[in-house]
Amino acid sequence: MQQKTLNVQGMSCGACANKVEGNVSKISGVESVKVLLSDGKVDVSYNDNDVKLEEIKNTIEDTGYKVKDESEKAGSSCSCCQ
Repeated sequence: MQQKTLNVQGMSCGACANKVEGNVSKISGVESVKVLLSDGKVDVSYNDNDVKLEEIKNTIEDTGYKVKDESEKAGSSCSCCQ
């Protein structure tokens, strides 16, 4: 089991959190996903034998948000509300 916290840009409302949590939780191998809106982060626990981190990141980006590298700071502009 792996646990990772991703910096995600563009989330700041409940609809954003629900979209990301809903789409990521559908991936086979993802055990849990929790959006931390105030921090612009997504905590995800997954089985790396079943799913790779890149697939989780791609799912978040396909949902409409940008996964930032560790060195970049997540933003708080809400893509749902624009």
